[in-house]
Amino acid sequence: MVSVIVHRPRIAVPRLNAALETARRTKVIQDIGYIAYEIDLYKQMYGVLPLDLPDKRLDPWGNPYQYLNFSTVKGKGQMRKNKFLVPINTDYDLYSMGPDGKSVAPLTAKASRDDIIRANDGQFFGPASEY
Repeated sequence: MVSVIVHRPRIAVPRLNAALETARRTKVIQDIGYIAYEIDLYKQMYGVLPLDLPDKRLDPWGNPYQYLNFSTVKGKGQMRKNKFLVPINTDYDLYSMGPDGKSVAPLTAKASRDDIIRANDGQFFGPASEY
């Protein structure tokens, strides 16, 4: 009987994990862009933003996308904010809570750094850490 020993390179797993994470982030950015398009189309058709998301799709980490229509809240407490604590949008927030599934309003908070966000009223889509 001949036994074969297979040596797996240890470097392949981290690279694979990094590639998968990049793919997930890219998917989220595409999803957020598409959802934002649907929201903007709804506003064009009905003259108001939808009260909630039209579909309940999940991000690649299994969490629902987050949407906050500013016309439905009082004050700025729930709005996503930059490092100066200024809201990053004027109409609505749309984001994924990222791999950790946690988030708070200020983007500088540790729980929010991995979020994938829509900012500048749709001029920016990407990781909160890059905004």
